[in-house]
Amino acid sequence: MSIRATATITAVLVDDERLAREELEFLLRDFVDIEVAGVAENGVQALEVIEKIDPDLVFLDVQMPGLDGLGLIRRLQEKNVRLPYFVLATAFDQYAVEAFRLEAMDYLLKPVEKDRLGVTIERAKRYLAEHGEMAESGLLEAGRVSSPKSKVVVRTGSRNLLIDTSEVIYATIEDGLIQIVATTVTGESSYKTIDELQGDLDPEVFWRVHRGYLVNLNRIREVNPWFHSSLMLKMDDGKGTEVPVSRAHAKKLRAFLKL
Repeated sequence: MSIRATATITAVLVDDERLAREELEFLLRDFVDIEVAGVAENGVQALEVIEKIDPDLVFLDVQMPGLDGLGLIRRLQEKNVRLPYFVLATAFDQYAVEAFRLEAMDYLLKPVEKDRLGVTIERAKRYLAEHGEMAESGLLEAGRVSSPKSKVVVRTGSRNLLIDTSEVIYATIEDGLIQIVATTVTGESSYKTIDELQGDLDPEVFWRVHRGYLVNLNRIREVNPWFHSSLMLKMDDGKGTEVPVSRAHAKKLRAFLKL
């Protein structure tokens, strides 16, 4: 996949030990494909950083006070959104089985050795080249139905309303439920994931701009710069809802809008 083969991989480092974070960040400077886009010193802080930055890769300490690394992955899985790839780092190898059960991409033992880190980076590049096209493009190109649906069902109370897809402003996920915000109604969708909803819509109109948001390009009111070269969209609903655009998707959106 040509886009991801040459793109920078955005990474977040999560570790409650400052020296460990700094050492890993120092080692990663020698890998030109990796850009450290954020750091966090505990699991709770990491939740916020990951949701804001929407990184490709997270280097995650297992043992942290409060919300530990494995708990963080479970918490993100409960949100039913597309996850970054996780590389777990710890001084104890007994967590390896649980790490791979939670579908971590790799497992590093501390102190991290540069050669072993290089193996992890190459593995990450392969994973993203094979599976990262949807996340990079904001579209579901593979396996897309030839005729996108023209209507979707929005459930509000006991009513199931059938609306034109052109009326959909954006969709998001809250507590594992897909919420659709349209011009005349806001309610829940029977779709299980945003990917599933996106797969039935017109790829020229509906873009996945963040792991938690799918937007109608025709319903964007403003596009404003945000931190770390990302963007913030103001949507054309009554509230002027702000939707974050991850840095990975911001470049493509800038090109499309000629910003």
